[in-house]
Amino acid sequence: MPVWLPAYLIHGDDHDRVGERRSRMKATAEVEVGPEGIEHLDGDAATPDAVAATLSAMTLGIGRRFVIVEGVERWKDAEVAPELVGVVRAIDAATTTVAFVAMEDKRLQAPAALVAAVEKVGGALVKEEALKARDLPRWAKERAGQLGIELDGAAAQALVSHVGERRVRLERELEKLALEHGEGARLSTADVEGAVSDGAEQQVWGLVDAIVGGDRTGAVEAYLTLRAQGESLPRLTGLLQSRMRTALEIARRLDAGEDRGSIAKTVRMPPWQLDRRIAEARDAGVGALATAVDRIARLELAARGDSTLDPDTEAIRTIGAVTARR
Repeated sequence: MPVWLPAYLIHGDDHDRVGERRSRMKATAEVEVGPEGIEHLDGDAATPDAVAATLSAMTLGIGRRFVIVEGVERWKDAEVAPELVGVVRAIDAATTTVAFVAMEDKRLQAPAALVAAVEKVGGALVKEEALKARDLPRWAKERAGQLGIELDGAAAQALVSHVGERRVRLERELEKLALEHGEGARLSTADVEGAVSDGAEQQVWGLVDAIVGGDRTGAVEAYLTLRAQGESLPRLTGLLQSRMRTALEIARRLDAGEDRGSIAKTVRMPPWQLDRRIAEARDAGVGALATAVDRIARLELAARGDSTLDPDTEAIRTIGAVTARR
């Protein structure tokens, strides 16, 4: 069984990693006491006074008591009354663990009084800070080393370029690479691109399928999923434009009377995928695809800041426009 401290403060502005830390702690605790053994406080139940009352109350549970408190970034120092500080400092380390969770930003921070109370009781401060994009390749190299594999600078840069800027997703891909190649492996740019690009690019083809098929809802969902996974808008629009141009090229060659065999000689993709692209291009037609390519070219400019709208708003509007024909 893990050795539990009486208190934890899991905080920082990398919300993905703060959330993952919280989830891992909860999952580990559930193995020990079951889901019913976790007390989860949020909203009105997670004010400083309410938390003090909860921690002071007797429980009938058997085994260690786990309490997870969300939203402490909204607490003000003046609200953290001496009563709560005293309750935290009086936690019995042998029977109770409380985890305070703070999703911080420039305006919202865990209160200093709570930080001091957690330190005083012998707890742990776990801070997850977001990294700037330029620092992610260095972090990826370091994390790869911790997992037993080696990335050179170019390979680390390729990983970030293909996967995006969310460290949680980068870490998942590094873990996959470590499992696939084994401890001590030295991975090149080609190794990384071969492992991680197929999945991301296949997802972009899913977005293309929805656009070419006139499925507005499916296209918006695919776009939002890719963005949520950390795909940057400039890279995503570039991939999308490339794939849409391929669809337009196929449509034009079909109109010119070329058959599948002729197209297959120059369009490099698996046979099953080519058959699907040919069917989609034939159904959509040259005119609709040319219009879509033109609109997405304008979206590329918007992704670089050439728009007064939020870039994601611009993207969703573009998706709506190019799927409105159906």
